[in-house]
This record gives sequence, C-alpha cells and structure tokens, in this order.
Amino acid sequence: SADPSVPGGPLADRLPVELHDRFRPGAAPVLPPRVLSLPRPGLLPHGPTRGDARLRPGDDESSPGVLLRRALRLYGRSARRLYVGTNGVISTQDFPRETQYVDDDFPTDFPVIAPFLADLDTSGDRGNIYYRQDDSRDVLDQAVGYIQAGFPRSAGAFVPTNAFIATWEDVGAYQELSQHPEPSTKLNTFQAVVAYDDEDTYTIFLYPNGGLQFLGTRPKESYNVQLELPARVGFSWGDSDDPKRDGLFFHSLASSEEALSNLERESNTGIPGVWVFRVGSTEHVEPGGGEGAAPAVPQSPPEHPNPGTASYTHPLSSHTSMAQRPSHGARAPVLLVFTYSAASKETCAQHHGRCSPHAFCTDYAAGFCCHCRATFYGNGRQCLPEGAVHRLNGKVSGSLRVGRASVRFQDVDLHAYIVGSDGRAYTAISGVPQPAARALLPLLPVGGLFAWLFALEEPGSENGFSITGAEFTQSLEVTFYPGGETVQVTQTAEGLGPDNYLSLRTHIQGEVPFLPENVTVHITPYKELYSYSSSAVTSSGQREYVVAAGTANQTLSYRLRQNVTFSGCPHARPPARQRLSVGRAFALFDGHEHVLRYALAARIGLAQGEHDAENPGVSPCHDGTHACQAPARCQPGVGTEYTCECAAGYRGDGRGCRDVDECAEGLSQCGPFSVCLNVPGSYRCECRGGYRPAGDGQACVPVAPPSDPCEDGRHPCAPGDRARCLSRGDGRATCECLPGYTGDGIHCSDVDECAESPCHPAAICYNTPGSFSCRCRPGYAGDGFQCTYGEVPAQPRALSVPPLGDGHVPQCDEQGRYRPLQCHGSSGHCWCVDAAGQEIAGTRTAPGTTPPRCGKPTERPPSMCERWRQSLLEHYGGSPRGDQYVPQCDPSGDFTPLQCHGDSGYCWCVEQSGREIPGTRSEPGTTPPCLPSVAPPSVRPQPRPDVSPPAAGTFLLYAQGQQIGYLPLNGTRLQKEAAKTLLSLHGSIVVGIDYDCRERMIYWTDVAGRTISRAGLEPGSEPETIISSGLISPEGLAVDHLRRAVFWTDSGLDRIERARLDGSERRVLFDTDLVNPRAIAVDPVRGNLYWTDWNREAPKIETSTVNGANRRVLVHTDIGLPNGLTFDPFSKLLCWADAGTKHLECTFPDGTGRRVIQSNLNYPFSIISYANHFYHTDWRRDGVIAVNKETGAFTDEYLPEQRSHLYGITAVYPYCPGGKTHPDHIPLGMLLPA
Repeated sequence: SADPSVPGGPLADRLPVELHDRFRPGAAPVLPPRVLSLPRPGLLPHGPTRGDARLRPGDDESSPGVLLRRALRLYGRSARRLYVGTNGVISTQDFPRETQYVDDDFPTDFPVIAPFLADLDTSGDRGNIYYRQDDSRDVLDQAVGYIQAGFPRSAGAFVPTNAFIATWEDVGAYQELSQHPEPSTKLNTFQAVVAYDDEDTYTIFLYPNGGLQFLGTRPKESYNVQLELPARVGFSWGDSDDPKRDGLFFHSLASSEEALSNLERESNTGIPGVWVFRVGSTEHVEPGGGEGAAPAVPQSPPEHPNPGTASYTHPLSSHTSMAQRPSHGARAPVLLVFTYSAASKETCAQHHGRCSPHAFCTDYAAGFCCHCRATFYGNGRQCLPEGAVHRLNGKVSGSLRVGRASVRFQDVDLHAYIVGSDGRAYTAISGVPQPAARALLPLLPVGGLFAWLFALEEPGSENGFSITGAEFTQSLEVTFYPGGETVQVTQTAEGLGPDNYLSLRTHIQGEVPFLPENVTVHITPYKELYSYSSSAVTSSGQREYVVAAGTANQTLSYRLRQNVTFSGCPHARPPARQRLSVGRAFALFDGHEHVLRYALAARIGLAQGEHDAENPGVSPCHDGTHACQAPARCQPGVGTEYTCECAAGYRGDGRGCRDVDECAEGLSQCGPFSVCLNVPGSYRCECRGGYRPAGDGQACVPVAPPSDPCEDGRHPCAPGDRARCLSRGDGRATCECLPGYTGDGIHCSDVDECAESPCHPAAICYNTPGSFSCRCRPGYAGDGFQCTYGEVPAQPRALSVPPLGDGHVPQCDEQGRYRPLQCHGSSGHCWCVDAAGQEIAGTRTAPGTTPPRCGKPTERPPSMCERWRQSLLEHYGGSPRGDQYVPQCDPSGDFTPLQCHGDSGYCWCVEQSGREIPGTRSEPGTTPPCLPSVAPPSVRPQPRPDVSPPAAGTFLLYAQGQQIGYLPLNGTRLQKEAAKTLLSLHGSIVVGIDYDCRERMIYWTDVAGRTISRAGLEPGSEPETIISSGLISPEGLAVDHLRRAVFWTDSGLDRIERARLDGSERRVLFDTDLVNPRAIAVDPVRGNLYWTDWNREAPKIETSTVNGANRRVLVHTDIGLPNGLTFDPFSKLLCWADAGTKHLECTFPDGTGRRVIQSNLNYPFSIISYANHFYHTDWRRDGVIAVNKETGAFTDEYLPEQRSHLYGITAVYPYCPGGKTHPDHIPLGMLLPA
C-alpha cells in the first residue's frame, strides 16, 4: 500500500494544500509553534453554503436532536441522535440546564463531546454555531486525512461513511450586562467533527490560528464574579448502567489556562491545532499520536520565572479517569452527591435489593451478581418461572418508505404471548397503516426477538432472557434483495411490570419492498448463529421467504445483522456461540382487524454438535415435542423419557396445574398495613389507604399528611385584611378577596362603592378600605342612606341597630354581621370589633395610617393533624376498621406524641409534624416512651468572650486527590502566595484529614487504597499506614488528642469505628441505623462524638459519648446533605456545612440555640473552625472559602493551580486547643468498656 506520508499519496490528497509540506519524507517540523499553526481553511467546510443548520442565538440554547442516517458507536454504545449546545458541547441526549454542568469539572452526568466547554453566549448576533451531518466525499476525505495523521496504522483502512460537523464561529463568553456595558471583543472559533462507519468512530477537534482569544468564563455568581473558570476540553461518558463501569468515566484533554493556550500550537497528529481521538468501539477514549508516525511539535522555550518565585510548567497531555457516582433513590431535590473515583466494592449486603425476589446474591472478588433460583430463569435481576406463560406489551413507532409511498405511525400497540414450555412466541401489532403493514410481513425478526428470548434450552445452553433479563436494546438492520431496500429496527426492553409483563418499545425506519394485496408470505425454517460477549450478542445471516399470489410463487431473500446490548453479570460465563433453530413460523395480516401477526417456535443449543429434531437421542423437552401443557414445564428423563412438573406458583401432577393462592395460604411476604393480591403464578402487595410502599415492594409506611399552605404561610394570597386563604386539603390552597375588594385573591384592590352612588342624594359618600360610609350634608339629618331636611333623624333603613352616638354607622356583611374592620366615615379612624360589634382595645388607628388587620371572628382553623384525620375518616367511610390507621390529635390540634395503629398493637413516637421518629416503633404489648415535642429555646449561641487569639504559625491542611496541601494563615487571612504541596501520595485519594497536636502528626483516610495513614510534620517524615484492612470507603476522620484515639466513618460498611493512634485496639462503635455516614468530629475535653449521615430519605446529625454510649439524633430537620462538620473547642459550638440547603449553621452541643451563619454556600464539602472564621472546601469553586463567623460574609478565597475537587480540611495550631499543657495520658480502656 502507498506510504501515507508521501506527497501525492492518500494522506496528502486528503489534507488542505497549506499542510502538504508538513508531510514531506524526512522533513522535520522545525518551525516555531507561534508560526506553525492551523490556518482557517484547515477547518472542514461549513456554513449556510454547505447546508448547515444554525443554532438559535442565546446564552443556553440547544439544537433539536439530529437523527443520524446511520447509528454511530460512541463510548461502546449505539447512538442515533446528536445534539449541539451553545456552551461548546455535543451530546447524544438533550442538555440539562447549564447551571448543572457549565461551571463543574468533568465528569458530567450526561454523555459529552466537549471541544470547548464554557459559558458561551451568542446573543446579539455575537457569532454563529453551525451543524450538519454529511456524507459527501470531499468532507469524508479531509476528515480521514486528519484521522490517519493521528492513527497511521490502526486507521490506515478506515473509510468513514458519515460525518457530523459542529462549528463555533466567532462566539463570545457570557457577560453580565451590569458588569460589562460593552461586549468583549475576544471571540473564539473552533470545530468538532465526528466521523464514523458501522464499526468505529473518531472525533477531531480543530483550533485554527488565533481561534482561541479567551480561555475561560466567569461564573454567574455575585460574590466571586471577578474570578474566571478555565474551559474544559475532553469527553465524558455520563451515567452508565454497565456494571463493569463502576462510575462516570471521562477523558480530559485540557482544563487549565496553560493547557488551553497550547491547543492551537500543539497536536497529537503532527498538525498544530488538530487533535484526533478514537471514541467508538474502545471502552476508553484513545488519543492519537501513540503509533509513532506523527512527529511531535516542539514546545515553546520555557520562560524563566521571576527571581524568588517557583514556577512549574506541565506539557499538554490527555488522561482518562473515572469518578464514582452513587445509586439514585428518591430525589427531592436532585443534588450532586460525593462519592469517590476509587470504586468501592459492592457487596450483596449492600445491594441485595437489586436482585429479583426469586434470586439469590453471590459475592465475588470484584463485586456481586444475582442468580435466579431453581425453577426460575433470567439474569438474576429479573426472574420468571420456568414453563409458565409470559406476556409482553409495547409500543411501535416508525417511518417507512414503501415503494413510492411514505408511511408514518406513532405508538401503535404490540402484544406478545409466550408459551415457555415449548418455546412458542405469538406477536400481534395493531394499527400499522397500509401499505406498511403488508410490507412488514417478511420482517419476521420483529417477532423473532421473542423466539430468541424465550427459546427452549438444550442442555448447556441459555436462551436470551437468561442472559439479558428484561432490560436490553436490540439493533437490527435488514437489506432486502434484489431491490437493496434497507430498514433499521431498534427494540428496547424497559423491564418487567407489576404482573411480570415485559415492556418493550420498537422503532422501525427505512425502506421496505412493496407487497400487493391478496398475497401471502411463507417463512422457511431457519437456523441462526449467535456470538456472545459480556455485554453484547451479535448475529448475521441470510433469510429466504416465499411470496405467493394464487398459483404463482416468488422466492426472495434479505440479509440481516443484529446485535443486542445489555448489562450483564461480569462474572457470568455465557457460551461463546449458540445456534437458534426456528420452525413453525408464519406471518399474516388481518385486513379486517388491521392486525399484523407473527408466530414461531424456537429452541437454542450449542453451536458445535448440533442436534436435529429427528434425532431419537434428543429429549422431547428440548425439541418441543413433549405433551406438557402450560403452565407445566418439561423435565427431561433418561433418553426420550420426560415428566411434566407444574411451574413455580402452581400446584398439581403436571398434567393439570392450578394456581397457588399465596395470599389465602399465608405464603406471601406482604408486611403490615398492606393487602395481598393473588395473580397467576405469583402475588403482589398493595398498601392500604393512608400508606405508601417503603421501597422493597412489601412493606408499607404511613403517608405523610399534606402541609397546609394557609397554615404555614406558603400561600400566595393577598394580605389578610384584603383576602382569605382557603385550604383544599391536598397541600394546595385557593385565594379569594374579602367583601369590599375585587381581584383574583392574589391581587385584591379596594372596590370604590361610592362610584355607584349608594348614598342619599343629600349625603356625602366616603370610601374606606373594603367598605364605605354615608353622611348627610349639613342641614340634613339621617343615616346617609335616608336624609331629611331639618327633620328628626329617621330609623336607619338598612341597619338592625341605631347609629352610634358619635355618628358612626356600622358596616355589615351580606349576612347582617358586623365586619371585623370598622371605619368612621367622617373622622377616618378605623378599629377592630368583636362579634357583638364592640371595639377591641388597642386596635384603633389614626386617620391616614394603615388600618389594623382584623381577623374574622371564626373558629380556629383545623390543624394538619385534624385535616389528615378527617381525610382518612372520609376515605374509610366514617368508620375505620381495626387494621386501619387514624392519626390521634390532642385538644389543641397537635399530634399526640404517641401514635398507635388500630388494633395491631404497634405504636411509635412522632415529631411535631407527625413524622415517625426512627427507632421508636414498638412491638404489640409494649409502649415506647414518647416525650412531647418542645420547640428549642430561641437562644442565639455566642462565642465566649475570652476567645483565644490566633497563634502565630497556624495553618490549614487540605486534601486534594493525591496530595495534601498547605495553606498558612496570617491572623485569619489566607496567605495564598505561600501555599504549597505538603505531601504527594501517588495513587491515593485523600478524603478525611485531622491533626494530632500532641505529637504533631497528620492523619488521613485514603478511599483508593482503603487505608488510614499518618505522617509527622518534620522534614523527611514518611507516611505510615495504621489501618490497612477491613475498610471499604473510609471518609471522615477525627483525632482525640487526649485519649490518643482516632475515629472514622466508613460509608461502604455503614460504620463508625475507633482505634488507638497506632491502629491497635480497633473496635466498631456503631453499625446500625447508618446509611451514608460522612463527616465526624470529636470534643476531647467533654468526651463527645458527633457525625453526619446524608441519607437522602432522612439526613441527620448524631452524637454519642466517645465510648459509644448515649447515642441520639441531634439535628434531623431542615437539613439536606450535611457534608462538613466541625466542633469549635473555644466557642463550644457544633457547626456544619450543608450542600443541600446551602447553609452553614451552628448549634450548642445539646442541639439548642440553632442558627444560620450563611445561607448562600455553593457546594461545601468539609469545614473547619478557627478564631472568628470558618474555612470550607467548595466543589463548585474547587477551592478554600473563608466565612466570617459573626457576619456570615465571604472574606477570602484560595483556588489551587491544580483544578480538581478538594475534600477534607483541618487547622494546625502551635499548641493543643484548650491550653498549652496536657492532662495525663487517658488509657484507651476508658474509651470503651472491655
């Protein structure tokens, strides 16, 4: 083959003429980088003249999904659509709001190709963003030229069939209008190209000369607007369901100003500004330049640093990393939760709930897997009874060209019926319009998927459902002959429903041959070879079918390629190849019912030594010739003998099987407060009224009463003197204006009754808020409604009482009752009255001032407890049964502290809001001791007046991945210029960190190595591991310098543990009622321990003594994600930083006197207290933030040069807190009883 480096050969022909000289044999690239760079013509052609679409101008825009002509493989997965976003990104799914990703580092939560991820803005016609898909030869030739420059050997034969091109041309950075009245003149131009064929995909990033005029953007936050976040360049996988991928993978090319500035001058292809990556069939992104053919571009000469300063330069490089993400449960609200890039081993003890109820869990060296029990089959996550009948429901959509006609259909019904005992599958698709329905008759593979899924299994083989379970994607491409029409079919299985019905979505797109009316299609039996890997199944083959019209027959054929992708058990060993044999196949279209039907029977066996159905040695159980009737399964015997056994959930002799009623026979596992419902072959549990499922499918917990917006003040109604709030009982409210006002209840304006002349002609009308009054003119007497000249006042016409002595006429409502607010028509005084019309003392206001707010004299509104009780009583029909729960309320409407459930005997304690207090539920016959809910005293904690002044030499230590950083303090100010790396720990991820002031040693947890280590602060000290076993995910760590002990949390084992400072005498303090323990702090003087648990369902802060006694919950309300915790030994305050509520709060050690210090944090992780400041690490800023204790103001910020997440932080004093002398050594035996 031709040398790709020879001019005139393939590579030179595919590159712009400006770049030909770069590839002369033996010509070394000796020009300096500032001269040698990619000219703008080196970009692939783009713009309106090439038919590009233009992204709508704006700050956070995204394109509609571009449906690709052919599916591409990206990060090992198939994709059919691509989206382009304003902020320099391409994705296979629509983008979230930019606040969820634009300022964060990799990885992102969704798949990303990022040539320049930053907060970009094209508002006001500042630049254009173009995109298109292209299969023209000139574009593909130029793309493959760049690709082969980076991969001269492995891509030498690569011929892309399609390309997707996105170009950001002269785009600007987002700017706050108030800060920048004139838009910046710095604009960026760059391009991303995705080129692919059926097997592989490559991405090209192109940065022309002068294309990157700015390297970062400022975050949309007020207090740090003067800071700039560098852009990010690279790739991110997003969330993955693949169990082999323990988290979110990403590949970062550049995320610092130095690396970004080199994008134009450097390369991994030998062409400056051109970067190529293989992103398709490989599990990790593979950068170009690793095959030795592309010469490296010389670096710019290093600049000499200023005297007296240290400067470190790093060449531009790319690297692949992985960041762990947690499993998701209930989300309210959705928050980023910290876990680690070192994948903690998942065990059955933690995740057995992922397995089917009919499966068992097995631990392996690198994780766990689920396996179906005997008489069931599946992948362990979903299991079905052997031999039973199964049903499948789904929707089918498509866009087909049939001959010259185009047909579209959306969400038509698909139903399938599977007879598991003999491998038969019946499929019906209704509602497909003509002529598409008839043209789909030969497309048996649509129903053939179910034949493979539920085929009869020969010895040593497994059908599809045993490998994939009920969650997978099948991609199928069929080419018909002799016409060459091609159609793509994608079928996505979405799991099992409540009745074990499999749910499936099917999409069909392409072109199929036209079939005339009154023809029939006959499918010949066929055999198909399937190849298996750990997460994919592939097959291809040639099929024949016969089209018959009367006595005329025509044999036609098509070729198919299909693959099924799924998340399998990494420890499973599926057969390398299996052969599927399909017979008894037919397809027909019922024109009267408009239903397309497929039917077939299948069995699956090993590819080698295949058995024929006629072979007398084959068991009837394996070839489907047995006589067992569903729901019985065939059990092979000796030779051709067999027996019939009833499937799980049925009972009988095999010839006749009846359903077992697990509910009636007490075989169900439904918990209290649930109802067992029998279904064929199984049962399900449904919660009674007033309860909801707890999450395991069996237990039920009380439904929390809906809050009353009218009661807690969350309603949008106008003020109470203008409107009233009406509770609807479902957590919502309506508003209506009071009499005398008009509006929608949210906005109410006074009605000017005087405009309608309600008074006597000889009277003057006075309008007042919500009312009016009439007063006779001088010379007339009366009540204003009736005035008589010179006569004695007559009795009021519309009032039941005479006018008051001071001339005031009472205002009444429509029912003749006094209105709560009364105003004097002439003097302007207003006041409140009771139901008898008597003035309420202290409510009178002067003329011209705001009238008093007078409450309507009504009964006390029902409380939350009373409303919930009434709602349940109505639901129960007024008389609840003994097994139904009704809340108990006290005379004032509050929940009684003790709540009991009907006649069951179960009782528990509740909070003031009615929520159950964890751990208080008692068994029948015992009653838990419940204390009344008492609001904490409104004491504002204050620092002690004798706070010790900061000592000289105090500094902060913080954990940042593989290093521990040093940040000295000058008083309380951060000495950023003196910051440095204290300790580098290659291969570690340091999270928790604390300091022993007695021996001047630092201690830390390492989640990558699963260890706890320490090191002295003296020069030359080396790290020493003190705990190296029995850890999964050690996070928070605290040192007790008096007792010479260390405490830590382990979120993998859900434990709180302790040991001596040398690692000896290790003991578990707590391993129950913990979900996600994180931060931990100790008060050595008083011997108390504190820790946080960010359990999404019930986050809390707990405390106990250091010996594990007197454990109790300290804080459990109004917290979301308590990441950081610190105990201030001087002020004696316990303080925490919450990434959910964004609050920094403090409380006394007994939980009283809680107050908010700062309510606008970004994303805090760890916190430490020193003098009159807090210092916390922040994940949005990737730095250390200083907060003043008294004012809550942000006073300083330090951002390390290395941009990555910071974890733990601690303060190092020159002496021990509490004094410079230490008490005698406290034996560790006092820490816990022996």
